[in-house]
Amino acid sequence: MAQIIPVAPFDYVVFGGTGDLATRKLLPALFHRDYDGQIPAEARIFAISRKDFDAPAYVAFVKSALGSSLDGADAAAVWQRFAARLHHVTLDAQSDTGWEHLKAALGPPNGHVRVFYLATSPQFYGPIARRLGQAGLAGGDARLVVEKPIGSDLASARRINDDIGAVFAESQIYRIDHYLGKEAVQNLIAMRFANSLFEPLWNSLWIDHVQITVAETVGLEGRAGYYDTAGAVRDMVQNHLLQLTCLVAMEPPQTLSADAVRDEKLKILRALDALGDGAVVRGQYGAGAIAGAAVPGYAQELATGAPSRTETFVAMRLGIANWRWAGVPFYLRTGKRMARKTSEIVVQFKPVPHSIFGAGAGLLANRLVVRLQPDEGITLRLMTKEPGPGGLRLRSVPLDLSFADTFSTRFPEAYERLLMDVVRGNPTLFMRRDEVEAAWSWIGPAILAWERGSEAPKSYVAGGWGPAAATALIERDGRTWHEELA
Repeated sequence: MAQIIPVAPFDYVVFGGTGDLATRKLLPALFHRDYDGQIPAEARIFAISRKDFDAPAYVAFVKSALGSSLDGADAAAVWQRFAARLHHVTLDAQSDTGWEHLKAALGPPNGHVRVFYLATSPQFYGPIARRLGQAGLAGGDARLVVEKPIGSDLASARRINDDIGAVFAESQIYRIDHYLGKEAVQNLIAMRFANSLFEPLWNSLWIDHVQITVAETVGLEGRAGYYDTAGAVRDMVQNHLLQLTCLVAMEPPQTLSADAVRDEKLKILRALDALGDGAVVRGQYGAGAIAGAAVPGYAQELATGAPSRTETFVAMRLGIANWRWAGVPFYLRTGKRMARKTSEIVVQFKPVPHSIFGAGAGLLANRLVVRLQPDEGITLRLMTKEPGPGGLRLRSVPLDLSFADTFSTRFPEAYERLLMDVVRGNPTLFMRRDEVEAAWSWIGPAILAWERGSEAPKSYVAGGWGPAAATALIERDGRTWHEELA
């Protein structure tokens, strides 16, 4: 059984409370925490939007949004409790008026932790923070949560950080990256630092290379306006993939305190080699088929009639200039409309220095795969003898740890963990300002060069694994992407 640790009474105030992020992720996450008994009776949830909802209309809206979350045993009773927590405040967050209504709805300070979650476009982070300060709502136990992307380059990220930092102290600001809340990511830390087996091997002497892949089968999903100005690099690499890289590569922190962990991640970001010529492949999907269903190309999904140079796929080879990782390439890859949905970290060990089994033994190097989704778990591939007489025949077999099979209970989704960490005041799994700006400092020059250049992303067929140049990127180093090894 998972241990449920209650949290202090809180008020969760969600700007953009009727939007996609709130309805798909935040409200279901809070409902599941209530279902598991983690939310105290006094806790309240406020949705802030421009919609003119009265209380019954908003409760009905949330009930519809929760969908299958209400199917479990005792869900009806939990829903009644959860519905009583829900409040809606009609407010235009872009206006200077109406904030007194929010302040009145929250009431005087009541000892609750007060969390302001900005599920809005990043351009509104600074103005909302300023208006919260003007309304007297930024003091005490107030906390501010902001989603990625924080800016579109280093300059805009600094502006946002300056704007929210002028109202909230750094200790009050939680820059969320939901990938860091995934169970498999947490287990990566446990696997490295709680087992003497791996840490002595976690270096360039024993590891050949590392692959990190985040592949999606979906296309734009109604996000064309945002995505065509961002692309895969801004949307995924600058945050999710670099954060995963940091957790794989960082030195052991002195403790698991927030700043100790984030100090080590920052060192990795600052040690990244500049991206050289030929180190990056950008792609854009064309029409194809996924799971037997035809899907349109990116240009058709945009429906603007004009060609776009936005990348929906990127693969890159990067290096880390420190003693532990010198000479070990990290291959990062992400894309939309790929063959299947998967997120994984592959640590490929070096082959044995000398084989005693002969040239035809089919000896394969050990490989550790951390699956983030779907079917979260860890697989270690080892060489073993096939059973039976007639000689020594070897086969690579998996030692598999499936979290669903091993832990016979539902474990929280990433947002569930992170939303409660904010209430606890634990920023370990959130990005610090200097991390965000270090990531932009590294990737920003490459983005600028692409935007100033004339090279368009390479085309790839939806339902595949990206353009052929991505395969060439890794194969010219004598290596292969993991799905081709599996």
